[in-house]
Amino acid sequence: MFKADIPVGGMAMVERVAQALRGAKVAEPFFLSGYPKERDGFDLVPGGRGPADSALMAASGGAFPALLTTCDHALLTSEMVDTFIQYSQASGADFTVGLATEAVIQSAYPATKRTYLRFADQAVSGCNLFYLANDRALEAIRFWQTAQDFRKDPLKLAKTVGLGLGIKYASGRLSLAGAFAAVSKKLQITAEPVLLPFAEAAIDVDKPADLALVEDIIAARK
Repeated sequence: MFKADIPVGGMAMVERVAQALRGAKVAEPFFLSGYPKERDGFDLVPGGRGPADSALMAASGGAFPALLTTCDHALLTSEMVDTFIQYSQASGADFTVGLATEAVIQSAYPATKRTYLRFADQAVSGCNLFYLANDRALEAIRFWQTAQDFRKDPLKLAKTVGLGLGIKYASGRLSLAGAFAAVSKKLQITAEPVLLPFAEAAIDVDKPADLALVEDIIAARK
């Protein structure tokens, strides 16, 4: 079974994502990357070596603004999407990344294990939400291509921007805003973080424990 088709609460994960996007009135078409067969409601695009390659293939068609998310974001809701887009547009940035703080996640789900980027001012986890306001934002995806193998290693990720940044991160002196300012300068774009108040936005399905937690959350919603 393809990961996108795994049922959660009686519905394929990818359909839950599409339902959230439609409820938020995100403009169609929805592009599905790397899916091996036709699926109603989606236009298919080829997948790449990793998520960054696939994202670039999907976003290079020239239709902006664009929203990127993942098929395993089974807890995504229209409210999350609306909030993320609203904050992204208000920032005026070329590229934004959805994040949730450790405090928000742990207060709601203390037992869940997430990967955190630990900055001087706060620790954050990714929410698999990316907003591309224009074609300049593609520079961020191309940077992601070179760094995608380090997404679980924050120090190596920081070093891809510069050795000094890596040292600053390792010594606990790099702030979240400072990291995005450095990336913006390197890529000659404006990139901003969007801190979301939803713990569930940072919970995707990467392992069986995640699937069990997501099933419990969806059952509680009902």
